Amino acid sequence: MFFDQKRFTADLDAGDPVTVFRNALAAAQRHFNNRFHEGEEVHTLVNEAAQFADVILCYAWNRFEWGDNISLIAVGGYGRGELHPHSDIDLLILMRRNRPQKYRQSIEQFLTFLWDIQLKIGHSVRSLSQCVDEAKGDISIVTNLMETRLLCGDNSLRETMLKKTGPNKIWSSSNFYRGKIDEQRARHLKHDDTEYNLEPNVKEAPGGLRDIQLINWTAKRHFNVHRRSQLVHAGFLSEEEYLTLRREEEFLWKVRYGLHLIADRPEERLLFDYQRKLAAMLGYRDSDGRLGVEKFMQRYYRAVLSIRELTDVLLQYLDEAIYQKNKTKVIIPINDRFVVRDDYLDTTSEDVFVNAPSALLELFVIMGENENIKEIRASAIRQIRLHRNLINEEFRANPTNRDLFMRLLRAPYKLSIQLQRMNRYGILGSYLPEFGKIVGQTQHDLFHIYPVDVHTLEVVRNIRRLARPEIAEQFPVSAHIFKNLPKPELLIIAALYHDVAKGRGGDHSILGSVDIADFAERHGLQPQEIKLLQWLVENHLLMSTVSQREDTSDPDVIYKFAKHCGDIMHLELLYVLTVADINATNPRLWTDWKGSLMRNLYFETKRALQQGLGVPVDKAVWVEYAKTAALRVLLEQQITKQQTLAVWSDVDQEFFLRERAEDIASFTQAIIGNDNPGNPVIRLRDVGVEIPVATQIFVHATDRQNIFSIIAAVFDKLQLNIQDARLHTTSDNRAFDVFYILDDNDRPIGRDSNLCKLVTKTLKQAIIDPSSVNFDISRRTPRQLKNFTLKTVTTLSNDTETNTTVIEVITPDRPGLLAHIASIFLRYGLNLYNAKISTLGERVEDTFYVTDYNHKPLIDLEFGEKLQQTICSELDSRNAQDKQS
Repeated sequence: MFFDQKRFTADLDAGDPVTVFRNALAAAQRHFNNRFHEGEEVHTLVNEAAQFADVILCYAWNRFEWGDNISLIAVGGYGRGELHPHSDIDLLILMRRNRPQKYRQSIEQFLTFLWDIQLKIGHSVRSLSQCVDEAKGDISIVTNLMETRLLCGDNSLRETMLKKTGPNKIWSSSNFYRGKIDEQRARHLKHDDTEYNLEPNVKEAPGGLRDIQLINWTAKRHFNVHRRSQLVHAGFLSEEEYLTLRREEEFLWKVRYGLHLIADRPEERLLFDYQRKLAAMLGYRDSDGRLGVEKFMQRYYRAVLSIRELTDVLLQYLDEAIYQKNKTKVIIPINDRFVVRDDYLDTTSEDVFVNAPSALLELFVIMGENENIKEIRASAIRQIRLHRNLINEEFRANPTNRDLFMRLLRAPYKLSIQLQRMNRYGILGSYLPEFGKIVGQTQHDLFHIYPVDVHTLEVVRNIRRLARPEIAEQFPVSAHIFKNLPKPELLIIAALYHDVAKGRGGDHSILGSVDIADFAERHGLQPQEIKLLQWLVENHLLMSTVSQREDTSDPDVIYKFAKHCGDIMHLELLYVLTVADINATNPRLWTDWKGSLMRNLYFETKRALQQGLGVPVDKAVWVEYAKTAALRVLLEQQITKQQTLAVWSDVDQEFFLRERAEDIASFTQAIIGNDNPGNPVIRLRDVGVEIPVATQIFVHATDRQNIFSIIAAVFDKLQLNIQDARLHTTSDNRAFDVFYILDDNDRPIGRDSNLCKLVTKTLKQAIIDPSSVNFDISRRTPRQLKNFTLKTVTTLSNDTETNTTVIEVITPDRPGLLAHIASIFLRYGLNLYNAKISTLGERVEDTFYVTDYNHKPLIDLEFGEKLQQTICSELDSRNAQDKQS
């Protein structure tokens, strides 16, 4: 061992004991950390660290007087002989009888000394009877006492304690199993019962180290063994299962060890703050198309997926083969290969998959075609794990297997659950190797909260759930389309392949269309169906992009999109796929506002397709219709045409294209009714067809410059988020601006009368007196947002249809961003006509339609380049300041 005990004892004789112990502990930690950075196995390091702690504790223990009938015992993780850099050293001072007075002085001096030398300890002082009494009522205590080692004193005390707290005395094997399973369920729920949290807990989350320990605890208590390797000899673990647990445990231990070093404390959460640093520490490097941190997190997710798969099946097997043995009541044969035992599907023999490899797919088809089968028995799952390597090229080329897979996609019951099971047990990635590449694959951002495989299966789930009444009520258009599809499996196939090419570099939509064509040809689909599937994968992002970044009130936008779709069938399938995709990406991504944008694009495009695409719609006709309808409403309110036209003079046609006639009339009436023309007009109301989807705020002001930046700063201060900004300024500087906003919880604010009054008052004051506005927004940037290094990216292009310049800005999200961008536009003398705001996790992708001061598009290339450089440099500089604050 590296620790020189002779030198240590000599130093103790010659120097201050506290200093000598501290120096030894610090030197040991440096020694172990150096070996970790050199790549040594963490199992070895944590075991040796525990052994070193044993020696140090014995030296400390022996400095004091103890007598007989007392022992120092290692418990918990330290009792297992494992010690990570900042883990607590859990100790039990065990007495034969409850006589603490006898040892009080020595115990106090011993513990004080451990604290003085800065040893991180957790301790308890108990007699044998106290151990038994407390263990009877607390499963965590009995668990701790199972994992003990004698450090100093009388070992007979520990042996007596183990006998009195063993399964023959308290917490029988079966009761202990059920208690730990209940503990596990509660623990998993705290982590949303998923392995795939963005910032997972390495120790406590599903598939984490605690799940491995649960196998150790339950199986060891039943088989009365002390090491996991003994469970192989006991017949509970196979050699492959034992090696899998050790391999994945070694990886998680490496992650945990590195976390402790980076955080310099006992950190178990894999926070964004640490993920990049840990990836670099463990040797994951950036390459074309993929970040090192994404490779690292994919390895992590695959590890915890493997652990959860194995621990779940082992725990279920423990229950079935041991606790429920010979208790099966109902057995229903399915065929020569499968049987149902008490609602659980099982194989008829252990060589079923060897004799009939196709049964590896048939099993899931049976599950999907039989509503009353609850689960797969653990014995069958272990056979699946053992024989899944039978799925090879020959297996995939077998027509029987291809027919079985298509039959599964048409199965009536719980298809998404069957696909999730296939993914968990490695069958889906084996049958579809292209899918296997995306298992656990992540994108290092706050937008995509699931790995690609989990997201993909969520899309399938969202599509299939459209058949349920409560989901149909939430998504009526999608549900109506899905219900009337002649071949819904085509949509399922498109969902399976829409992101299958992510992480390869290049456009994943184009690459995915090649993969889906290959799948479709192999599985016997018709040529026209193959073309449809390719089109859906190639265009699966299009409808979301158009609805959120373009002006769907513009007939030219609708015509262009309708022409791209070609027919109603393509439109409807793309609509359902897009809705399912957005809702499977991030729960906060889909809002009622975005839903209304999607529905508007769908219905306007459907109307255009029904009317025919021979001749594009004349904008002037739409404008004249809106004006006529608005005039009719205003005349009913005793407002003359002359008054109305005076308000509308020099207002751009886009205003009448974008806004509803009823709204135009309402805005006009408010302007005419304003007693003080110098004061701004503010009108606020919730909008939506059946439910409010956003709050519309109309602002009219005269002789005002910089109005958008003023309004954006006010909204930021009030923690309101602009979703859409439609800006119209006449030649005499009258603003006709319409904003659609939501609060920080993505909800309209119209029902909060106090907030509405505050918004109106604050806007009026700010527009009248711009000097009262604080453009330096002081809202704190959230911790997670600070951990992304995205640089600002801009693009600039001229749009001949709107006669504007389109500026797209992609940059990290932060408070005050819109006001900052608007102030840059003002400095450059730009008129802002429209803004489309899209927040995607930690970044925004905003689109601005601008002109120069002559209301013309930007044609000076040098000016455009300088504008983009200013936007990028100023936003990146501010983002850097936010990271440091």
